[in-house]
Amino acid sequence: MSSSVAGTAANTALDDVSGHYDIDVMHSRLGFVARHAMVTKVRGSFTEFAGSFDLDGSNWPASTAQVTIQVASIDTGNEQRDGHLRTNDFFDAPNHPQITFTSTRVEQTAEDTVAVTGDLTIKGTTRPVTVEFVYTGSAVDPYGNTRIGFEGISTINRSDFGITFNAALDTGGVLVSDKITLEFDISAIKAQ
Repeated sequence: MSSSVAGTAANTALDDVSGHYDIDVMHSRLGFVARHAMVTKVRGSFTEFAGSFDLDGSNWPASTAQVTIQVASIDTGNEQRDGHLRTNDFFDAPNHPQITFTSTRVEQTAEDTVAVTGDLTIKGTTRPVTVEFVYTGSAVDPYGNTRIGFEGISTINRSDFGITFNAALDTGGVLVSDKITLEFDISAIKAQ
């Protein structure tokens, strides 16, 4: 294949990433992991979201990011569980239909790592959260779009956001862990 069809090779250095980017929802994942019954992990994601970021590679603190997630789009692979997660026991989607994140600080922490701190709002409660993102590269796709990629992870306590539903187990422990791992696989397209 010619390079015009296959795209150009990925650049994996944070040398020149400045610009405005919109998250490509079709090629990104906003997910989470919770421990269930103290013995296994349940993974889920949100399928409807939108976000963008403005990066300034020469002045990282001037960079910004924002994401809005539609709570009703939660998907754990089990409709009964997803329905329960939409209720007031968990996210209360009818009264709090969106989860939002707005950055308050961005800093480069290593050659290929950026820490994004911001205000995360879930179920009407806002708390500061920091996500460590690893830059996975940039490339020009077959359609001429400049794409950029990041993978990130962070851990929160769901009780900090008023999500406290649980059930005690006969063997000790609880049904759902308080600690939740957030996972981000981001592909974004640079504005022309």
